[in-house]
Amino acid sequence: MQATLTSKGQMTLPVAVRARLGLEAGDHLLVTVQDDDTIILKRPPAASTTSLRGLLPKPKHSLTIEEMDAGIAAHLAAKHRPEAKS
Repeated sequence: MQATLTSKGQMTLPVAVRARLGLEAGDHLLVTVQDDDTIILKRPPAASTTSLRGLLPKPKHSLTIEEMDAGIAAHLAAKHRPEAKS
């Protein structure tokens, strides 16, 4: 298979390649150039949950299990409450 480089330095992967690899628009690929000018494209490894650490600010105080359960129950009750008919 062959791909063409655009004037902007972009390359379109052939449909067969995208389909075989399950690639979609916006997916990321790692590019490695070997000493013999071979180009290797790989999917980056899946992000681990530890990479999410620090994404959100720390809460001002921790909730107890009972407080979490009460909050979930209140949310579900409001979400599934029948609407009042006029």
